[in-house]
Amino acid sequence: MEYTILGIVLMIIMLLYFKVADRYNIIDKPNQRSSHTEITLRGGGIIFWFSALLYFIQHIQTNYFFFTGITLVSLVSFWDDIQSLSNKIRISIHFISISLIFLDLELFSLFPIWGTVIAYILAIGLINAYNFMDGINGITGLYTLVVMGALLYVNVKIQLFIDGSFIKYGMVASLIFLFFNYRKKAKCFAGDVGSIAIAFWVIYLVLKLILVTESIIWLLFLAVYGVDAICTIIHRLYLKQDIFEAHRLHFYQILSNEYKMQHRLVALLYGLIQIVISFLVVKLYQKVNDVIIFLLVILPLLITYSLKFYLLNKSNLRLKI
Repeated sequence: MEYTILGIVLMIIMLLYFKVADRYNIIDKPNQRSSHTEITLRGGGIIFWFSALLYFIQHIQTNYFFFTGITLVSLVSFWDDIQSLSNKIRISIHFISISLIFLDLELFSLFPIWGTVIAYILAIGLINAYNFMDGINGITGLYTLVVMGALLYVNVKIQLFIDGSFIKYGMVASLIFLFFNYRKKAKCFAGDVGSIAIAFWVIYLVLKLILVTESIIWLLFLAVYGVDAICTIIHRLYLKQDIFEAHRLHFYQILSNEYKMQHRLVALLYGLIQIVISFLVVKLYQKVNDVIIFLLVILPLLITYSLKFYLLNKSNLRLKI
């Protein structure tokens, strides 16, 4: 009953936001590098912050660091959705927000300085990777459902590491967002406020699980996004491009734009691949060495990603003809 009421409340909030976005012209206009072709309301992902707010109201004594952090990143991201901000401002706020969840997790007392630096790089990198990957209808909502579903399973069946409702609130928000976004013609896009807020939420959960179990194997719950984002960044650096500028070189963009696969099908494909990986990780946890599990997951993903270059070359040849 709690989650049904939550869903209804979030649905009402989303509908009210549409009126605000329409009134103040908070829209996403397609350009030559976009994967969409029509003007669409932007910032629908603000629903994730509202879901975090509703959870925080009920657990105010235990989640103030997390809620303060997600509020900061949501605020600066929503501002960036309306009026572009400099990368320095955005990354500075990300750094402060990540510091807050590190305080919550007592990471500063657990890790040496070099370990903390790596944690910062990893967390900020994952936040931006999640944002980079949000480019077609349904991909953010579906992928988030898969990741949080895997985390919820671990929390229930393998290792209790957090209040289960904290995960479920994120999943309900994802379902409400998908109702409006997982369509041929999306009613709204997540915007930076959505992709970065939910990335912050996911990173908090994954880090907490890693600390409780003392295993980094759970990073593989983000393997599909991670490999695509990191490999694309390397590709763009090789091409001497500005990695913060919009582009169409992610694997999902090649499939959607160059080969005209339906956005929803590509998003579903990414989600299904991550489900298989998460299932493999859960089944092999504590049965197989972590390094071997990483190799079993990452190598096939790298091989799959390399197909992008074949598809690009084939597409270029077709255009020349």
